[in-house]
Amino acid sequence: MTMNKVHPDAKSALAELLRDDMTIMAGGFGLCGIPEALIEAIRESGVKGLTVISNNCGIDDVGLGVLLETRQIKKMVSSYVGENATFAKQYLAGELEIEFNPQGTLAERCRAGGAGIPAFFTPTGYGTQVAEGKETREFNGRHYVMETGLVADLSIVHAWKGDAEGNLVYRMTARNLNPVMATAGKITVAEVEHLVNTGDINPDQIMTSGIYVHRIVKLDKVTKHIEKRTTRPRAAAE
Repeated sequence: MTMNKVHPDAKSALAELLRDDMTIMAGGFGLCGIPEALIEAIRESGVKGLTVISNNCGIDDVGLGVLLETRQIKKMVSSYVGENATFAKQYLAGELEIEFNPQGTLAERCRAGGAGIPAFFTPTGYGTQVAEGKETREFNGRHYVMETGLVADLSIVHAWKGDAEGNLVYRMTARNLNPVMATAGKITVAEVEHLVNTGDINPDQIMTSGIYVHRIVKLDKVTKHIEKRTTRPRAAAE
């Protein structure tokens, strides 16, 4: 019997998966490649006490920022605050727990979790607050910090293209942390911009194998947000 992974919308794709106090990984970098429809479905579900693992927490009113506004997140495992005033305000007020990671360390912790590696050593952060309370060792005259792999109850990712088996292709910089997080969830749900028939994706182009993806939903529309617009004056017409 073949299991149908395709769901009609984000709400049904997350049905019976959400609960209070769970850990969720969310792909994306800034606002690039974020699983926005799935985040909105989480908001509408009302689950609370969430620990969210993500590079950052979106911005006010967009992405994971909406879950901060509804106070559904109790802890963030991130690399930076970003352009999110609510994130900074809740953290400084002691209303939000944060576990900061160097960006590369966060990515490797997700990759390690997906690969079944419980811990690894990295020189990044040695001698700083990042290393406080963690095991350190010396290898070949250099000092290293032990970091643990991360595994989530649920991973939510955004892909450019996917097929009915859950094989995924990411587009350019929207790839970011999505592939490593897709492998590190006990359950992984993907939203895709284009849903194609099984076999239509060249196997050499598949970036996340469908074996890691449990549910998939095709987006009706995609909004491309710009986190911080930078422009320059046009040259004067001659």
